[in-house]
Amino acid sequence: MGNKVVTFTEEQLDDYQDCTFFTGKEILRVQKRFRELDPQNVPQVMTGDEAHTVVVPMEKVEKMPELRENPFRQRICKVFSHDGSGNMTFDDFLDMFSVFSEQAPRDVKVVYAFKIYDFDGDQFLGHYDIEQTLISLTRNELSPEEVSLACEKVLEESDVDDDGKVSFMEFEHVISRAPDFLGTFHIRI
Repeated sequence: MGNKVVTFTEEQLDDYQDCTFFTGKEILRVQKRFRELDPQNVPQVMTGDEAHTVVVPMEKVEKMPELRENPFRQRICKVFSHDGSGNMTFDDFLDMFSVFSEQAPRDVKVVYAFKIYDFDGDQFLGHYDIEQTLISLTRNELSPEEVSLACEKVLEESDVDDDGKVSFMEFEHVISRAPDFLGTFHIRI
């Protein structure tokens, strides 16, 4: 009979279950995925403060199959990393998977989608943010004129108060009319 490796204390696992949309078993699966990103750096046993001190570089996180093809992989890493660098602790990684889980409510997903599209971090989606989003989505295949025209159309449709930018409330309204949003804003573990 082999000894079972204890990854987290019961208290840690309970805390993670309280602040995520995961069961204990799913949390352990996420930890296994985190460890696979950088096995030389990430310990199997994380009963101390390793979950918020051991860091995996963004370059390794963005190469995982669930993010590799995502045009927003760097933005996602930066939004979920505690310091905005894109480098992730286990806590950051777990938060990311929790928000992208099918169990996460729509309103939580909308908040993070807004943050991902807010490239300049000013709490609005202005011309620059929409431009960066379009360039990411189209993988730089549109001409500058096409991008500019598309930005104008997005603002025309979304900017209800005509201030030249999309607020969170305006974004929320647009997303409420997008039935496929929940289907595209998730990652399976």
